[in-house]
Amino acid sequence: MDHKERSQALMDETRAAQLLDLRVKTLRRWRWAGKGPRFVKLGSAVRYRPSDLDEFIAAGQRTSTSDAGTDGVRASR
Repeated sequence: MDHKERSQALMDETRAAQLLDLRVKTLRRWRWAGKGPRFVKLGSAVRYRPSDLDEFIAAGQRTSTSDAGTDGVRASR
């Protein structure tokens, strides 16, 4: 992890869900299923890096409804 990543403020799941306009329950279900944005585990606490949320959003971009994208399973819902 480089200095830039260490200096980013980590978000709790409530703030991350607000940023993504999702319910916390959705993020929890995605973590359990192994999909959704990357997250950090600190003991029992779950945190999200803003850059990981930005990457997740970018991976979900599509040009049409038939565009499957190139991100694989990570951004599937």
